[in-house]
Amino acid sequence: MKQTILDSSFIVMCIKQKIDFFEDLKLRGFQIIIPKQVIAEIKRLKNKNAELALKILQKNKFKTVDLGKGHVDKLIIRFAEKNKDAVIATLDREIKSKTKNHKLVIRSKNKLELI
Repeated sequence: MKQTILDSSFIVMCIKQKIDFFEDLKLRGFQIIIPKQVIAEIKRLKNKNAELALKILQKNKFKTVDLGKGHVDKLIIRFAEKNKDAVIATLDREIKSKTKNHKLVIRSKNKLELI
């Protein structure tokens, strides 16, 4: 099964754009991985989209991983280096530019695209 690791920017933007990313990723055959650090980052955001994201995360099944201590983006980049087959779901330019893995991005404000 293919794995995809989700970044907080991806999750919150999917919520904002009303994209059902859980359903889309399951249909594509992905195992969804969300780092504990990403969940903590979303909890620190104090806005409506972040609150809704946390509710949606509670209702869906996904694998959590602990990436250790440090800046979340750098931890995701390190995860990508160790897991070359994992797809990185992010909108963050630094993560996109520093990883060679396939990326999952939002196109046309309502579609997920694998690049």
